[in-house]
Amino acid sequence: MAEETPAGGALSSTTRRLLDAAETLRRGPPFDLDFLHTVLTQTGLPFRNPGEARTWERQQGGAALRIEAGAVADPRAGGFRNVGVPFGEKARLVLIHLTGEALRTGSPVVEVEDSLTAYVRELGLPTDGRTIGTVKEQLARLSAATVRLAYFAEGRAAQVNAALVKGLDLWAPRDPRQRVLWPSTVRLSDDYFASIQNHAVPLARPAIRALAHSALALDAYCWLAQRLHRVPPGKPQAVSWSALREQFGQGFARERDFRRQFRETLRTVLTVYPDARVEEGEEGLLLHRSRPPVAPRTVPRAIKPAAS
Repeated sequence: MAEETPAGGALSSTTRRLLDAAETLRRGPPFDLDFLHTVLTQTGLPFRNPGEARTWERQQGGAALRIEAGAVADPRAGGFRNVGVPFGEKARLVLIHLTGEALRTGSPVVEVEDSLTAYVRELGLPTDGRTIGTVKEQLARLSAATVRLAYFAEGRAAQVNAALVKGLDLWAPRDPRQRVLWPSTVRLSDDYFASIQNHAVPLARPAIRALAHSALALDAYCWLAQRLHRVPPGKPQAVSWSALREQFGQGFARERDFRRQFRETLRTVLTVYPDARVEEGEEGLLLHRSRPPVAPRTVPRAIKPAAS
């Protein structure tokens, strides 16, 4: 962790969150769980705002992800309004929340107007107008986006087109000064809802809370959560720096800058995933089989964790 302790010896808020989460996880369950689709733990969203771009693509090995921005119905204008590509840590937190709420309730319909604000508060994030406005905007972007996944092998390609959200109810803000639309309910698409019931990766809420301010840290934690317990016993897997940069290094022009930032982020992530057995080296990482951050026995029976 690069953040220094402030003068006078007081711990920074970031360091305090990490230490609190580590202590909670050390004591073990019960603690709240979060969930994310296994595919989205491997191919994440943009870290930063793509601006006016209406599409965003990412390729890792034989897999490619394309996110297309969409439009939402604006009750104030009586028409559609274009929204951008979802990005950043808030979009990731919204997606984690929607997935978890749907699994906990057993319904694709998620009441977001109150539950999402409560989730933001539970994560220790400010609930001021700026933060909630950002969360609302990312919810609208996720609700309107189309996701395309493609897999390439031996001269062949397979493509899957999906919308994460099938429908939503939008109401005009009570305060006319508010520009961001705020759905009261979101209905996940049938395909996504069916898929997460069999391919959801359980995540420890204390860890998500500690990492909530960093998109890279969230991506690295979710990736390790789905990856490490699938490593064959006694057969560690090497992941090169070039492969890591391809997966996590968007926005880094130089590999040495990416390495420095990723190493720092990894140390932060391992603070809240102490069972992770990961070695750093000059060539990359060596992943050893590790216990998942959430023991399968603690996951509700109605939810099937992603297969090992």
